[in-house]
Amino acid sequence: MRFVKLSLAAVLVAGMTSSSFAADTLADAFKNGKVNGTLKAWYWDRTDEGNFGGGAYHNENILNLGIELGYVSDSFYGFRTGFTFQGSATPFAEENAKKLFNKEESGQGTVLSEAYLAYKIGKTDIKVGRQYITTPLISGNPTRFFRESFEGAAISNMDIPQTTVYANYVDKFQGRTGDVYNGNSVATWSYDAPKFIKQIIVAGAGPTAYEFDGAYSLGAINTSIPNLKLTAQYAQANDVHMKAAIGAYGLTIDKTDNIAFFYTEANYVLPVSNFKLNFDINYRGSRAGSELDAAHIDGNMLGLRAGFSELYGFGATIAYTTVSDDDDALLGLGNGPFCYTMLSIRGPLVFNSFAGMDTYRFGATYDFSKVGITGLTSELAYVTASQDAPSAATITTRAGYKADIEGYSAKLSYAVPYLKGLTTDVTYVTFEKEVTTSANVVTKLDTDELWFNVNYKF
Repeated sequence: MRFVKLSLAAVLVAGMTSSSFAADTLADAFKNGKVNGTLKAWYWDRTDEGNFGGGAYHNENILNLGIELGYVSDSFYGFRTGFTFQGSATPFAEENAKKLFNKEESGQGTVLSEAYLAYKIGKTDIKVGRQYITTPLISGNPTRFFRESFEGAAISNMDIPQTTVYANYVDKFQGRTGDVYNGNSVATWSYDAPKFIKQIIVAGAGPTAYEFDGAYSLGAINTSIPNLKLTAQYAQANDVHMKAAIGAYGLTIDKTDNIAFFYTEANYVLPVSNFKLNFDINYRGSRAGSELDAAHIDGNMLGLRAGFSELYGFGATIAYTTVSDDDDALLGLGNGPFCYTMLSIRGPLVFNSFAGMDTYRFGATYDFSKVGITGLTSELAYVTASQDAPSAATITTRAGYKADIEGYSAKLSYAVPYLKGLTTDVTYVTFEKEVTTSANVVTKLDTDELWFNVNYKF
């Protein structure tokens, strides 16, 4: 938090010496501010089947109704302020549905997700307070009803030509529901809206948050070479307290230490007559202090992807990710970090980053505006994965256990052209996971999930 206080002090000093401003008075800055919002109605239906050890809640549906409402003031001597409020209700959800979706959609209530003071001078922008963050290693997940948020400070600078340099410090985290925080067991379901707390999701280390003592990151994006984008970021979470709750995978751990995260990526686009070829390569890695050695999270993930786009409305990709044999590769902080082989609904944190996992993804997209249906797009994907059994238990896999995974997804998105701001998304995923134990006993999980989301932005 010291970093946040120092940043705020620096902003105030700089602001007093700045001569550039948009509004004539502070009152005008607030009067000329802009309000934006989204009315949301999301319906989800999910069925889990198999001898996977699930509870009574495995064939359920839930409807969320709510709003995301934001305000950003006009600039005054380079300063601006912003607020975003999120609210959700699940009026028809039964108890078992709330339990099935308790870490994703069951949050009921409101939260002030953004409340920040920002200052811009030249090509430097500083923001202090609650805010949405989207970077490769620190990122909230926007695919659940409550979008994740962070409390801290962010700074970005574009003085170097064709280069963005940025840094973040986060001290608190707001998850997707009130049940993502440690201490919520089957006996203590809350179904509450999330709140800001000194715990954070470690992407790839399970669905619940861990206590921590702040995290920081440094990153850069460079586009100085034609058609090539280079990205790199480093992040560290301090004093992450991993508890014995992850002992379900054969671990006994109640330790605290730092966790570092690494990210590099190169994206190359080759224009070819009337379409584009795309080539991507990405590395992610995690390293923990010695106190967390038993968790086996010093893993590496390599991702490769190639494809084409804008070919008469068609696009397609083939992607591959591989993870080191005996260590999970943690992907970052928050549920937002992704990888090339994610399946539409069940993303990279479900299996892609597990130790010894090799995953392939084949995807295709089509823009129906090419045949006269403006606003309609589609996406299809097929994923297959195979996991080698790790020699020691990790935070996701028991020693000697291996898995085989297959999944399909289909998504239709429609931006209604006659009512600006109204969008609908229909997504269907079928996902099969087969786990073989060290004693060659096979357990299976089959998941079928349908999402129907309606949003109206204003």
